[in-house]
Amino acid sequence: MTENLNQRQADDGLTDLAELSAGELELSERAALRRVAGLSTELSDITEVEYRQLRLERVVLVGVWTEGSAAQSEASLAELARLAETAGSQVLDGLVQRRDRPDPATYVGSGKVRELSGVVASAGADTVICDGELSPSQLRQLEEKLKVKVIDRTALILDIFAQHARSREGKAQVELAQLQYFLPRLRGWGAALSRQAGGRAGGGTAGVGLRGPGETKIETDRRRIRNKISKLRKEIAAMSTVRETKRGRRVANETPSVAIAGYTNAGKSSLLNALTGAGVLVEDALFATLDATVRRTTTPDGLPYTLTDTVGFVRHLPHQLVEAFRSTLDEVADADLILHVVDGSDANPEWQVEAVREVLGEIADRREDRLPTELVVVNKVDAANEVALARLRHLLPGAMFVSAHTGVGIDELRERIAELVPRPSVEVEVLVPYTRGELVARVHREGEVLVERHTEQGTVLQAKVKADLAGRLENFSVNGTSA
Repeated sequence: MTENLNQRQADDGLTDLAELSAGELELSERAALRRVAGLSTELSDITEVEYRQLRLERVVLVGVWTEGSAAQSEASLAELARLAETAGSQVLDGLVQRRDRPDPATYVGSGKVRELSGVVASAGADTVICDGELSPSQLRQLEEKLKVKVIDRTALILDIFAQHARSREGKAQVELAQLQYFLPRLRGWGAALSRQAGGRAGGGTAGVGLRGPGETKIETDRRRIRNKISKLRKEIAAMSTVRETKRGRRVANETPSVAIAGYTNAGKSSLLNALTGAGVLVEDALFATLDATVRRTTTPDGLPYTLTDTVGFVRHLPHQLVEAFRSTLDEVADADLILHVVDGSDANPEWQVEAVREVLGEIADRREDRLPTELVVVNKVDAANEVALARLRHLLPGAMFVSAHTGVGIDELRERIAELVPRPSVEVEVLVPYTRGELVARVHREGEVLVERHTEQGTVLQAKVKADLAGRLENFSVNGTSA
């Protein structure tokens, strides 16, 4: 009896597992891989690259307020705290320094460094995260004075991307961005600055061209990283060719494409699930999903189109990531319509809109092309108050207000998408014999039927279709010509 009970429980577990979507399975797997405080597998004898490995456990945040209001500065530090928590850290404290510009030596100035050192010591922190991109000299100065690990906002975002990348292309893109970031920040100490023996130092038999002081280990590391960067760029270019081929098929079939873009954690993946039932990963975290997901769906009147969920944006998105994720971001520029998703429950949604449009502008400038039509979609209206929503309606005229969680406004959004996606443009009037019913079905599936009636000879259709289908119907045109 006990064995039968255990077997039934095991079967129930397998049934529950089979019912989970791919996103739910990934979320369970991600939740099971949490960092355990006090445990470390970091080597004691480490190289320069391994030394730059992020070890985020107990952190103190520090920012420089150079422009904007105090509320904007606090919101920026609060976002940095969410990024740190997403990376697996415990945020202990945060400091903000008011300056005209960051200090070129220590980022926050010598006085603030002493104060920061006291906060780090009293809190027992082992990492300091700066809300900005540090130069190599600033990084070195801060670590020497604070005696703890120091990283910047860029390195933190790169660490999150490295944790969340799932596909082969995504992992290669993140690795490329990390290597481009770490290359100018490599540094050596102790034996790492020793030189390889060459010329007479190597026994006098090295030969012509090899005499001299030799090559330091850090120079060797830099050369290896440059070689790896070159290799990754070739791999990503090859993977981009596959992506272009798939995109080319959709273009050849004239299937309209809609790209979902927006600030990180605005609910892009939730919206994709609500519109298509894709079942992709949904998590209340920054940069939860990185890999572009393409799903096929139809408008309420049956017109097929594709929806693409792209990587989320953030303020000061590292330029290394914009460069590495070029092929993914091109999905936005090549779309027929952009759904710009905004988090309606955020305290400052207009900052999100500004940050996203800044990155989209960079994409358009690089391609020297205009961006597609933009439809702003304010998500999470179920978590926003009415005053904030009224303000957004004033700031974003023409925007759609929805909740991917509760389904509010989703049907209206589908109708609006149907109005904005490109429609078949070739109008035909044909008499299709009853023996060619597959053509009638295809007109209904891919085109827009204006008039349909049945006669003794066959089905008379007046419809708008795509160019390739119009060619197939040319032999059945009324009076021998298409309308």
